[in-house]
Amino acid sequence: MALPYSFKSACRSIWREKWINLLSTLTVGSSLFIITLTSFFLYNVELVATRIPERFSMIVYLNKELSKEEIDGVISTIKQRQDVMGLTYMSREDAMNELKQALKDSGNVLEGLDENPLAASIELKLKRDFISTSGTKQIAENIKSISGVDDVFYGEKIAEAIYRLRRSLENISIIIFLTISFGVVFVMYSTVKILFYRKKNEIDIIKLLGATGGFIRGPFLIEGGIIGFSGGLLGLGMALMFYFAITYRLSRVIPMLKTLVFPVEILVALPIIGIILGIIGAAIAIGRIRL
Repeated sequence: MALPYSFKSACRSIWREKWINLLSTLTVGSSLFIITLTSFFLYNVELVATRIPERFSMIVYLNKELSKEEIDGVISTIKQRQDVMGLTYMSREDAMNELKQALKDSGNVLEGLDENPLAASIELKLKRDFISTSGTKQIAENIKSISGVDDVFYGEKIAEAIYRLRRSLENISIIIFLTISFGVVFVMYSTVKILFYRKKNEIDIIKLLGATGGFIRGPFLIEGGIIGFSGGLLGLGMALMFYFAITYRLSRVIPMLKTLVFPVEILVALPIIGIILGIIGAAIAIGRIRL
């Protein structure tokens, strides 16, 4: 009986105090819209960042005097490493042919060479989780210590840039989410507190009739959840309008914008986040009031 009453009371309060609740919903919706835009931006940057490691490679140069059996042994040893996703072997002859192809317009550069000066090499593709400043450096040192490996080349600055980019994205997203969430909770706290004092006479009457604290608090918690849910839907609607505006309108001017992806998870997550933050704000407001 208490739950249906709480829902009915919350709905009546929302309609009766519609202008206060509308203002709160707009504020919550705008705040969640900012969270959505941030998530949308960071999600697309993260997509780009996750594709960068796929192009990251490490070149292992082998000793020129290695036999075919020794080369196979080095390749087998490297393949067994858990940080290696894949490798491609290039013989000395293949390296020379590739160089000749690259210098086909300047073929005289290679004239006069009595022997092939190039070394056989192995191009490594590392697993994404191991691409970091310290990780790639340690991997390069370990591979260089393998018998038959002459030198190891890798883009240290590229690895560092990838690592810093991912860490920065994580930190920025956490800071923005916490800041906006705190603002939404404060808005809900203030709204519910105002609504409580506007209904104080009504509350005093039902207290005299024997209503418990939970019975009185229930409608306010539900009202906070409804406002948060409405704000989440509003923020989601604004975000979708923004997404379609930039992908269908601005993409005519900047075609690259067509590649932007809207994270589907937000469609479910945003209203739920709104409900949670709304209930938290209402719970803090009611919890600080003596009944």
